[in-house]
Amino acid sequence: MNFIEEIRWRGMIHDMTPGTEEQLLKEITSAYIGYDPTSDSLHIGNLASIMMLVHFQRAGHKPFALVGGATGMIGDPSGKSEERNLLDETVLRYNQNCIQKQLEKFLDFNCGINSAEMVNNYDWMKEFTFLNFLREVGKHITVNYMIAKDSVKKRMDSGSGISFTEFTYQLVQGYDYCWLFEHKNVKLQMGGSDQWGNIVTGTELIRRKLSGDAFALTCPLITKADGGKFGKTESGNVWLDPKKTSPYKFYQFWLNTSDTDASEYIKKFTLLSKDEIERLQKEHDEAPHLRVLQKALAENITVRVHSREDLQSAVEASEILFGKGTHETLMKLSEETLLSVFEGVPQCEVAKSEIVKSLNITEFLTDLTGIFPSRGEARRMLKEGGVQVNKTKVDESFIINGQLLLNDTYILIQKGKKNYFLVKAN
Repeated sequence: MNFIEEIRWRGMIHDMTPGTEEQLLKEITSAYIGYDPTSDSLHIGNLASIMMLVHFQRAGHKPFALVGGATGMIGDPSGKSEERNLLDETVLRYNQNCIQKQLEKFLDFNCGINSAEMVNNYDWMKEFTFLNFLREVGKHITVNYMIAKDSVKKRMDSGSGISFTEFTYQLVQGYDYCWLFEHKNVKLQMGGSDQWGNIVTGTELIRRKLSGDAFALTCPLITKADGGKFGKTESGNVWLDPKKTSPYKFYQFWLNTSDTDASEYIKKFTLLSKDEIERLQKEHDEAPHLRVLQKALAENITVRVHSREDLQSAVEASEILFGKGTHETLMKLSEETLLSVFEGVPQCEVAKSEIVKSLNITEFLTDLTGIFPSRGEARRMLKEGGVQVNKTKVDESFIINGQLLLNDTYILIQKGKKNYFLVKAN
């Protein structure tokens, strides 16, 4: 597999230094991408760079994932309008371990000559004195060169200025590349297009300090067709950690992408072949309402990031809202998934003691919850078969009791086809 050809048809090349493709065709090459360790989870904004490493390894090359334990203590001005919080070593080490576990779902860390490796720049920066840094790194790169970088100019022109700490970030990242070139034979750094300035500072430092040839390759920043920010929802980032973003919400994010975005994302975020994607695109174009592309995209990524079981649970949970879900499906949902599915649905609270002692359905729907304004209206709808309790149709004789509680806390009431109410027992 030719790495450059593969990512080119997937639309994953933004900039590339001359000679990069020739280097990769010449020999097995090591490349790295840096990840910000200021959280204990990656998010889907990292997926494009992760997939670059995946394709790189599949093409027979050796991928390195660098977590910026040292640079995480400084902050990168690229694409940011203000400084970020600085973290201590204990937190950064914990975050590094969490990130590696997530990357192990994508990369093979135990496959011989091209096994993936994780490195932390804190390991080579922690003993590096300021004077040595000035002598070994600072003297090779001019201030003029550093100020010319777009990320620096934007911050300086913004009026808020830039601290000396963040100004030196490109030198620290450049030294990372230099250290990896010298000690790990890494000859290529990859990243998002906003990192181009920092990456080429590394290639320049390697040229001046070590007289070496190093290369740079960036992928476009992922955007949405409507101009919105990719990977952001009303509740914030879409994380890879199921504790931060449930598999259901994760699945729903991809399922709800637009046709235009799905056509791009399926190339960038899955390993489906060109032929498979073209077939799916043709199917989708013939019947857009079936959302063939979105389903294939959502299923592929959810299985990779979470599991086949999580996907199945997410699909079943999704069907509940559209009337396809069953009582059995509902009973299997975790509390987190249940609340995710029925987010925004009207809720009311009742005393668990009232439910445990058993109640007539009419009394429950009116006096206790107020779901119906009157007993007369409740009886009429119960007679017509318009009321469901936990996805099961009920009549006037139905009794509410403690055995109905989902996750020992909730009862789902459906009034008509589309009106849901979630009753919480305290």
